[in-house]
Amino acid sequence: MKYLVCFFLFLPFISLAQKYELQPLSSGTKTSIRGLSIVSDKVAWVSGSNGYIGKTTDAGLNWTWVKPEGFEKLDFRAIQAFDDKKAIAVNAGTPAFILLTVDGGRSWKTTYKNTDSAIFLDGMDFWDKKNGVIFGDPIQHQLQILKTTNGGLDWQNISSQLNMETDKGEAGFAASGTTIKTVGKGKVWIATGGVVSNIYHSTDYGKTWMKYPCPIWQGENSTGPFSMDFFDAQSGIVVGGNYLQDKVNSNNVLLTKNGGREWVKPVKPVSGYRSGVVYVTKKRCIAVGTSGVDISKDGGLNWKNISTLSFNGVRSSTNGKLILLAGNQGVIYKLTGFIQ
Repeated sequence: MKYLVCFFLFLPFISLAQKYELQPLSSGTKTSIRGLSIVSDKVAWVSGSNGYIGKTTDAGLNWTWVKPEGFEKLDFRAIQAFDDKKAIAVNAGTPAFILLTVDGGRSWKTTYKNTDSAIFLDGMDFWDKKNGVIFGDPIQHQLQILKTTNGGLDWQNISSQLNMETDKGEAGFAASGTTIKTVGKGKVWIATGGVVSNIYHSTDYGKTWMKYPCPIWQGENSTGPFSMDFFDAQSGIVVGGNYLQDKVNSNNVLLTKNGGREWVKPVKPVSGYRSGVVYVTKKRCIAVGTSGVDISKDGGLNWKNISTLSFNGVRSSTNGKLILLAGNQGVIYKLTGFIQ
């Protein structure tokens, strides 16, 4: 969403009780990190503003930073990594680019470019190493959807297959590149917000779509779902709220148990605006935002605030041994003690 501008300062560290610990890994790089992709317990990539892309191969102890030549001013809101060599980065804004590296970030190839003044890509996810999808804000009331079937070597515009017009003021948020989620073979969800919030769902790799209302905080350009995750085809979480009121938690987390058709509030919500959420296991979840970090041990029904540190996004390795949180000023933390 074009008018999403973050200006929050990084908040001081607050120690965690007992076993939970946030360990600082990196800071000081002049970038607001939005994209995170964790490949394994050792390998992870991040991306952000001012053209920065970072990589670790030792679970975050050391980071290598690059700025793809010719793209130093881009804001890379989403990144998808496959190993320590191959990654795909997507920027938010106009013109829109999709970049691919297969040599660990030393060189980058442009696999997509769009100079339309209305283009604004919001998020990306992959079903497997070959099949992936990207979505962006609507152009003439039509969400923009790109699809690859060859691992990102090229992209096809399949926007016309979503034959439902968006409402005026409805768009996506690129706060962490995670308002899109793929599961299994062909299932994908896209969350929109702003004046109206909806969930768009496909079960056949984007050939056909369904639309469900998402009753999260909405009605203004600054409101709606800012991140979404699904553990499986039925169980999902959306978080968001109003990034201009990041400590208000009236209606900024919802749960679904039927694949997004219906959404309900948890028993105890998160503590404020949240722009990143992830299932670590089916029961253990983490949500982050500019006003803090919340965890749940019961699949999102009850949330507990464990820190007021400011982050934009959170991701976890498949087995939960590496959980990274990232935010402004190049800040990257690791959460330990959550999976015992």
